[in-house]
Amino acid sequence: MRVDLSLYLVTDPELCAERGLEETVVAAVRGGVTLVQLRDKHASDAELVPVARRLKTALAGSSVPLLINDRLEVALASGADGLHIGQDDGEVDDARAALGADAILGLSVQTPEQLARINAAKLDYLGLGPVFATPSKRDHAQPLGFDGLAELAGASPLPTVAIGGLKAEHVEAVRRAGADGLAVISAICGTPDPEAAARSFHQGVAPRR
Repeated sequence: MRVDLSLYLVTDPELCAERGLEETVVAAVRGGVTLVQLRDKHASDAELVPVARRLKTALAGSSVPLLINDRLEVALASGADGLHIGQDDGEVDDARAALGADAILGLSVQTPEQLARINAAKLDYLGLGPVFATPSKRDHAQPLGFDGLAELAGASPLPTVAIGGLKAEHVEAVRRAGADGLAVISAICGTPDPEAAARSFHQGVAPRR
């Protein structure tokens, strides 16, 4: 499935807490977010399913898909549009079989070796990063920088989204590196005006033709 990776919002429960998750996401979508990933490393599946369902309802009519980070069972139970998994979060083949052909499935890739092992036929996109070190994920791999991002994006058989410490000022560099979009956490969720923050990115990330 072709998916618009231009501006990919990854939620953070702490950063979204003051405004509220749904309000933060809806505001960001008004500002131009094209894809939303629900990410919560601490909530149980049972806790996360109703959150995902409410978020799916909040996004209804926006045409913006909702993906779940890592939790296949949550994606299935909530009716989300797909799943994003890391290198240690289960097998791509198993996730695709469970989700079905129409769901969106993405995979995190940090190295050329990981890229060489992907099953591109079962995936829709790759998340490349971290570009920079970020407090949103303290156990992240060695940062790629823009040169490392360009190496992976150039070798990828699939659309790619860059992630890791990215801000609006990095849009052009990410595009020059060959990625199809940016995934953002704190630069939208951690701001007082998520709509305006998203818009500042969206001005420079119109989809490629």
